[in-house]
Amino acid sequence: MAQLGFYYDMTVCTGCKVCQIACKDKNDLDVGPLFRKVFTFEGGTFPNPWAYNLSIACNHCAQPKCVPNCPTGALYKREKDGIVMHDRDKCIGCRLCTWSCPYGAPQYIEKLGKVGKCTLCADLLDKGEQPACVAACQMRALQFGDIEELRKKYGDNADIKPLPDSSMTHPSLTIKANKEAMK
Repeated sequence: MAQLGFYYDMTVCTGCKVCQIACKDKNDLDVGPLFRKVFTFEGGTFPNPWAYNLSIACNHCAQPKCVPNCPTGALYKREKDGIVMHDRDKCIGCRLCTWSCPYGAPQYIEKLGKVGKCTLCADLLDKGEQPACVAACQMRALQFGDIEELRKKYGDNADIKPLPDSSMTHPSLTIKANKEAMK
């Protein structure tokens, strides 16, 4: 099975949140839930301050914690590409997945009484299009594709501050990080 994932270049990300907005719009989300989140981290002291941005969504992990903890089977890995999918019809809104995911990817949607999450825009991929967040990124800081190919091209780094240790879930993510973000 191929495993699709994300490459994120934080060295060029400006923190504009266009990826976050495109995802929110594509998924018709109200105020509150976000399937892609952009964070800004700052630190240091004069004369050496630093800042970096982090754009993160579901990492479609090789060993996701959310999938085995879903009591109804609403969360599952798609066979052909490893995307962690969500079947809203099977979801009972118990939120076990939200507590299981160390990345906070599944989001409870109050209005529906159910959970939702990034599906890497599987519907767009099936039509030969890019995920909304990738297509919207003005700086081209986000890419998607077969994670092994992305790792060969960009390296294999998913361990940055403040993300959890990648050995927990083996995320399908590789990041070009600023030196301040390295663990």
